[in-house]
Amino acid sequence: MEDLVKIMLVSGKAGLDLSLYVLMPVLVIMMAIMKVLDARGVLAMVARLLRPLLRLFGIPGAGAFAIVQMLLVSFAAPLATLAIMEKDGTSRRQIAATLAMVLTLSQANVVFPMVASGLNLWAIMLTSAIGGLSAAALTYYIFARGADDSHPADSGELPPPSDNKKSTILNLMISGGQEGVQVIIGTIPILILAIFLVNILKATGAIGLLETAITPLFRLIGFPAAAVLPLATKYLAGGTAMMGVTLNLLKEGAITVQELNRMAGFITNPCDIVGVAVLISAGSRCASVIRPAITGVVAGILIRGVLHLLMF
Repeated sequence: MEDLVKIMLVSGKAGLDLSLYVLMPVLVIMMAIMKVLDARGVLAMVARLLRPLLRLFGIPGAGAFAIVQMLLVSFAAPLATLAIMEKDGTSRRQIAATLAMVLTLSQANVVFPMVASGLNLWAIMLTSAIGGLSAAALTYYIFARGADDSHPADSGELPPPSDNKKSTILNLMISGGQEGVQVIIGTIPILILAIFLVNILKATGAIGLLETAITPLFRLIGFPAAAVLPLATKYLAGGTAMMGVTLNLLKEGAITVQELNRMAGFITNPCDIVGVAVLISAGSRCASVIRPAITGVVAGILIRGVLHLLMF
């Protein structure tokens, strides 16, 4: 019982340190900047510029907004765009393509804190674009080709409008920062619980057994045995928990910066139990196309993973 209490306290301290001193500064500033860009129409302009290109991959114009939200805000940010696509008549086939793309891209709330520890930002952005668009195209043209596509062609072409255009820049930044704080506060319980679960698995020897079983495969692709822990954490508990575990491994010297960048193509995406559950909560039409979307995501993540192995 004493050991269990110690694990609880260690997990709580790790979760709070990560939330308050790593995640919060980055997310508050990023969301403040994004709030200003949104209110001043910059994001909408980017969406309109990208619309002709995105159509080739089966993504409506509003999908550009989802890309920006995922890459520069957080994994939950595209939920607003998906909710609008759910209601504005966007075809299920286009929703599937957009969902596949979003689940393949890197999530800003994980990427930016890890950049400070050596993650290569430009490589992440490049592989996100290639993997995300590949996942969308494969989903639209192959995996979801049987989905209902009878809605008007111009549905989903405009990004969500902002209602903050008359606010001052300072007020917008404060509002964005407050939203960032709320996001972080909401992640604290799940982060502590996820780290607690991982520590329990380590204490019981489950992670050690998994490392022993998978190490030969990891050696073939240049992954350290310690990579089992962040990979298992990512797909069981989500990207935020994975980030906490990975940063601890870097601090302890269990993995190197190069190994982090080699793994990044497989672990810096929101395709996990938590991420999928959040994004399909946009509505029933999103939930109805999750199977073909996930198939596209698997292909997109494999493409991203291979690119990182070749680059580092």
